[in-house]
Amino acid sequence: MANEKFFTSHNGVEIPTIGFGTWQIPNEEAYAAVTTALENGYTHIDTALAYQNEENVGKAIRDFNISREEVFITSKLPAEIKGYDATLAAFEETITNLGVDVLDLYLIHAPWPWDEVGKDCTEGNIESWKAMEKLYKDGKIRAIGVSNFSEKDIQALLDSCDIVPMVNQIPFYIGRDQASLLQFCKKHNIVVEAYSPLATGQILNSPEIKEMAAKYSVTPAQLCIRYCLEHGTLPLPKSTNKERIVENSQLAFTISPEDVQKLDAFEDVRSK
Repeated sequence: MANEKFFTSHNGVEIPTIGFGTWQIPNEEAYAAVTTALENGYTHIDTALAYQNEENVGKAIRDFNISREEVFITSKLPAEIKGYDATLAAFEETITNLGVDVLDLYLIHAPWPWDEVGKDCTEGNIESWKAMEKLYKDGKIRAIGVSNFSEKDIQALLDSCDIVPMVNQIPFYIGRDQASLLQFCKKHNIVVEAYSPLATGQILNSPEIKEMAAKYSVTPAQLCIRYCLEHGTLPLPKSTNKERIVENSQLAFTISPEDVQKLDAFEDVRSK
């Protein structure tokens, strides 16, 4: 469920509607980028152990004049780590890096290692999920979820574990609406977070996108991010540029159903 300010997970945790992504932001740049985001109203910061920037993400949040309770922090279990004890150890590393006692959201970064995409790691994912269930029940994490998981990957957890994932973070953008997976997640009350909402920037020069953005008096990036919201997904735009960081959160407009349908018909620019 979502309103203008929050998506609400099935356990009642409120997740701020726009997240600030930190993928590909080096540790030495993360402090300034996260500080700029916080200065401009972001209260949802997304990182991962694999990004190697948790230390400065955490430091920026601690140094900023905002209470810990007002900032929603997400991090992720590295994709190659599978298993109960290894998951508990990686989580401890993450909260030590971030300098927090409780994490708001913790995700399995992917169902398989990035250098073995498609490998069947079902048993390892189940063991990792059981470790995350323990951390959740112990009050160390407010919500737990997955990332890059297909329907089959999620179903394996539903069949073997106690807690339905609260979130699935997936690539979602114009040209890649993942309709079947989105419908599956909605059926199970799993919040879908949209990473790479700008298709890593590759869609922004599309003449059709530029033309439609001009119709709404917004930038192509704003149109792309708003598209995610129109589909009930939570976008995670990323930038180190102050002007774009501000722009990416200014989404007080709606796209007509007719124009959403036109955008749905786009081909994936990243598959060309």
